[in-house]
Amino acid sequence: MQQASRTVISNQTGPHEDVGRRVARALEHPLRKPLAAHNQRAFEQAAAWLQAQAAPLILDAGCGVGLSTRRLAQDFPDHAVIGVDRSADRLGREHGVVPENACLIRADLVDFWRLALDAGWAPQRHYLLYPNPYPKAAHLKMRWQGHPVLPVMLALGGLLEVRSNWSIYVEEFAQAVAQVTGQTADICCHDPHNDYLTPFEAKYARSGQTLWRLTVALESR
Repeated sequence: MQQASRTVISNQTGPHEDVGRRVARALEHPLRKPLAAHNQRAFEQAAAWLQAQAAPLILDAGCGVGLSTRRLAQDFPDHAVIGVDRSADRLGREHGVVPENACLIRADLVDFWRLALDAGWAPQRHYLLYPNPYPKAAHLKMRWQGHPVLPVMLALGGLLEVRSNWSIYVEEFAQAVAQVTGQTADICCHDPHNDYLTPFEAKYARSGQTLWRLTVALESR
């Protein structure tokens, strides 16, 4: 029997009071960290693959073991789906054949997003599926909504979808989206009806946890 998954435990009872300050800082002081050479090479590999596909892009950011990338490629056969994760171990786990319209790339998202924006990428869809919530209040800066790369990620545009089993995460993300873009993101409960995109989604749903989905149609900048 599969062990039930724990709910997120946090010392926060609502969105972090510093979200606005962190986002303002990211807007005022764009990220200038030097790009790592291995991330540059990984992006060039992804860019060459994408050019050969000649199809609209779907970006699966933080794809983990790549199950979501495979399933998105099956659901959107006329699109090119790129899954990015920084862990070679996760990407190397066996979860079936990678479809021809999908590509798995090992890279750090902070660099990959910056390179994608510089290259003029404009994904039609952009997924952040169950990112690490870093639930301790002291770790806000490690969540994407508290990270300096947030404006870059949002500037890529497209239909952005964030899923989480922690309502505070998507609430904070919606606040950050509104501050950066002026747009209102939609938040709703999500029932995948056994059509799970990631192993985490399956585990959380089978444990009876409420799943949350944020969507917003962003303009590329």
